[in-house]
Amino acid sequence: MLLGMAAFAGNDAIGKWLVADYGVAQVILLRSVAAGLIMAPLIMRGGRVMNRIRSVPRPGLQAVRAVCATVEVFCFYYAVSYMPLADVMAFWMAAPIYVVAISPFLLGERVARRTWLAVGVGFVGVLILLAPSLQISGLGAIFALLGTAAFAAIMVLGRSLRETADRDLVLFQLAAAGLAGLAFAPFDWQPIRSGGDLALLFLLGVVATAAHMLVTRALKLADASVVAPLQYSLLVWGVVFGFLVFGDVPAPAMLIGALLIVASGLIVLRR
Repeated sequence: MLLGMAAFAGNDAIGKWLVADYGVAQVILLRSVAAGLIMAPLIMRGGRVMNRIRSVPRPGLQAVRAVCATVEVFCFYYAVSYMPLADVMAFWMAAPIYVVAISPFLLGERVARRTWLAVGVGFVGVLILLAPSLQISGLGAIFALLGTAAFAAIMVLGRSLRETADRDLVLFQLAAAGLAGLAFAPFDWQPIRSGGDLALLFLLGVVATAAHMLVTRALKLADASVVAPLQYSLLVWGVVFGFLVFGDVPAPAMLIGALLIVASGLIVLRR
């Protein structure tokens, strides 16, 4: 799980670097192509792809999840193009809190009173993050909120699609993101400037695939309640990469808001 979080942070840092020179849709398209090439042997192992698509359980929910995953990745890369990497990651860490808040209404799950109190603490952390972000980069903060909401929806829908194989869920996400990138990339396509940039675009897909595989493996080796708190190590990597690569120094409000979000998430996980 720790390796997976480090890989996700590396993926996010590479993506932030690339969207400074290339369109978001272009980056996502090439990322999806590279990830598809890496995932091809695993995807083909499950039999004919078209047969699996036709027989997929609950196709409506599958489509909604794929759309949410596409919205989430677009929003993330747009957000990091406006805001420091660690700040955007702190917003994403609040997604489990949103899941708890909406699970009684969408999944019929019971939430204890003390858990609601922890959720409230997490929302305070989000508001502390949001206030300076809106002043400095309002559009980036809006993308971060939309992306976090989409990420929470992915988590909720994932609970309802447990019977679907992991490789198929990844296949649908890759296909949806790739099609969206293909549709929008021509409007903001930039020539690849160097072999180094082309290598980074390919590396982006490789690192993203590795991150998904590491996290999936972690969840099969141990209970979610054991490995889930380790996702907060992503914030540490966000601060490190943000400082070393982009020269970003975390603001006090970001640190306070992130601390409240992490505390809230850990309380929710413990309960």
